[in-house]
Amino acid sequence: MARIKSLVITVGVDTAGASHNCQANVDHRIQKGCVRLKVRNGRSWDHYCCACAKTIIARDIQKLNELQSRFA
Repeated sequence: MARIKSLVITVGVDTAGASHNCQANVDHRIQKGCVRLKVRNGRSWDHYCCACAKTIIARDIQKLNELQSRFA
């Protein structure tokens, strides 16, 4: 049986081990111990603060809904 692929690349949620800047906006600082979104980028990970994560997720949900509507 064929395996069904996913459009969603590897993502996860974890807590920051050290303080660092968000990769979407250098003005956003992720403090040690704060929840962050991590997205696979090749062999490494990109990390985003909660505010940027919400924007990324909302944008991608909209794109997926638009794509789904084309198959209705």
